[in-house]
Amino acid sequence: MGVIEKVSSFAGKTFTLWVLLFAIIAYFLPDHFVWLGNYIVPLLGIVMFGMGLTLEASDFKEVLKRPKDVALGVIGHFIIMPLLAFGLAVGLDLPKEVAVGVILVGCCPSGTASNVMVFLARGNVALAVAIASVSTILAPIVTPLLILLFASKWVNISVGSLFLSIVQVVIVPLVLGAIIKKFFGKQARAGAKAMPLVSVIAIVLIVSAVVAGSAAKIAETGLLIFGVVILHNVLGFLIGFFFARLCGMDLAKQKAVAMEVGMQNSGLGVAIASAHFSPLAAVPSAIFSVWHNISGSLLANIFSRMKEKKEKEETINKDVSA
Repeated sequence: MGVIEKVSSFAGKTFTLWVLLFAIIAYFLPDHFVWLGNYIVPLLGIVMFGMGLTLEASDFKEVLKRPKDVALGVIGHFIIMPLLAFGLAVGLDLPKEVAVGVILVGCCPSGTASNVMVFLARGNVALAVAIASVSTILAPIVTPLLILLFASKWVNISVGSLFLSIVQVVIVPLVLGAIIKKFFGKQARAGAKAMPLVSVIAIVLIVSAVVAGSAAKIAETGLLIFGVVILHNVLGFLIGFFFARLCGMDLAKQKAVAMEVGMQNSGLGVAIASAHFSPLAAVPSAIFSVWHNISGSLLANIFSRMKEKKEKEETINKDVSA
């Protein structure tokens, strides 16, 4: 198991590289990857099952300890990103399928990698985990309603079918993972060590399937989509950070909220687009999967160097006394 754990850790640390590499290969050799499109939903289910294996009761204790902070983080996430997506879609007059894809990713819950980024940023990890967990649990209800609100300008939306899809690909695997951990704790903990590797492989395959299935369309609109995704993500980070500051949170919490607002469960966006809309509508989510890990890592590096005023004063005083 030690070897698997090391390989799994390596895969998790180099995740962005593998996603980027296989996305490029799938773009130039689409025929070798397009068949994977039939397996996007079960692949995302595997990722969510892995998340279920890692859930702890303590993840939800933060909701009871700091309900206001968690509520503000979740509300900020589900208001800021969808509004930004809609504003970009309308303001830039995006093509229909691209507009729907950008809104889809904007309406998804927090991304599974956001908690890691908060840890690297020296933010409040407990708050980040609570926000991500609550937003994921609320997703079957909130995400379809947000998509109905913001995307019905371009396409007809079936809230019921979206609800069922999200329950199937997110909630059922998540709950199953949590149940297995509850009753088979030792085996679940051993399996959880391999889950980063399994999740990386699953997400790489999902992104490759989307890129291969939309290679021709990406050639036409790829730069536009990439630009919109970057703008959406960066604005989400910035507004999330200042939203938390405006709500009176300390720096560690500001970092957590910024990451949880700006990073999306883009795999869910891919699954929804593939099942209910078009391959091109899945492309913004696929690109987001690559980009937000790059931007999140860069932001975590910047955040890790930021300190509260009190901390700075203490550091200066220590230096002076030394």
